[in-house]
Amino acid sequence: MGAPEPGPAPRPTAADGPLHDLRVVDVSTVVAGPGCARYLADFGADVIKVERPGTGDTTRTMGWVDPADDVTLWWKLAGRNKRTAVLDLKDPGDLAHMRRLVASADVLVENFRPGTLERLGLAPDDLIAANPKLVVTRVTGFGQDGPYAGRPGFATLAEAMSGFASINGEPDGAPLLPPIALTDEVTALVAAFATMVALHSGTGQVVDVNLLESLSQLMGPMLSLWRTRGELPERLGSGIAYSVPRGTYRCADGRWVAISTSAESVAVRVMDLIGLGGQERFAGFAGRIAHREEIDACLARWCAERPLADVLATFEAAHAAAAPVYTMDQLAEDPHAVARGLVAEVDGFPMQGLVARLSATPGRLRWPGRPLGADTAQVLAELDDPAPDA
Repeated sequence: MGAPEPGPAPRPTAADGPLHDLRVVDVSTVVAGPGCARYLADFGADVIKVERPGTGDTTRTMGWVDPADDVTLWWKLAGRNKRTAVLDLKDPGDLAHMRRLVASADVLVENFRPGTLERLGLAPDDLIAANPKLVVTRVTGFGQDGPYAGRPGFATLAEAMSGFASINGEPDGAPLLPPIALTDEVTALVAAFATMVALHSGTGQVVDVNLLESLSQLMGPMLSLWRTRGELPERLGSGIAYSVPRGTYRCADGRWVAISTSAESVAVRVMDLIGLGGQERFAGFAGRIAHREEIDACLARWCAERPLADVLATFEAAHAAAAPVYTMDQLAEDPHAVARGLVAEVDGFPMQGLVARLSATPGRLRWPGRPLGADTAQVLAELDDPAPDA
């Protein structure tokens, strides 16, 4: 026999976090839009995930599956703390339910291509006219206007066009895309931040967030570098254009260490450790950058002569920055990660904990992603008999 169907999820109370009095309707899919709604849910918002009939959100069938129940790991994370309702937005009756649901909400999160929400009969102007406090957060690949607005919103396109891929990889190798959903995850944070700014304004409005512009914020002053100096950064492997030494280095026992010297005082201490201290030609950031290959080679030899534990102990004693290069199993077992609760368990399922700690009004992890449509009946019933404010 299969596991029993879960009952409806409870609406949040003040104990669930400071956003418990917000209702968020999440009609977005995959990672960036749902990630925005998840961050709000983690701090107590009543997030109602509206999914299409049949398959539901893409993450329900994407990637690895939990052998305990055949539910994808992506869905358990992306759907956590959310109630789930199934509505067919092409069906007039369900579309009417959707309009009533949005009229009861503080936030609508969507990531259709520009114009799709309007074609469905859910134009933001109309929704805000009916609910003047409503914030409509729209997450796309390139924004609501501009020549590329209608293009599919895939993170790979943003990673290619933002300049990220061009500087990622070895100097003589191909430009590399990130091996994680980097742009989607960054955009989720940007969208959550922008949504909270809009809510704080007290004015119903549209929040226009896109993948390309979100990732471009991570590129630092590289755009300014081109516009002011006519320079383009090169691929440096694990190096970085404005700080030397910086990278990953193999130790005598085959383990890897990551080292950074982006503060002048730290750089001086590292140069002393590896026997290059006190030389005028290595003075300051400019001096070290001019001798990047020589310094990196010296540090690589220094690490190769010592096991990882010795490298880390020496750097810690010198108040210099170094850390082991971990795999996921090593991170999960690290004593600091354990002490901080970096890995949390929700209904026995392990996942990342809250993104930030609030000392007086913390968030709370309540449940992982729920079965498709588990809360549809409850959500629709609430439209006729809404619960009083908590």
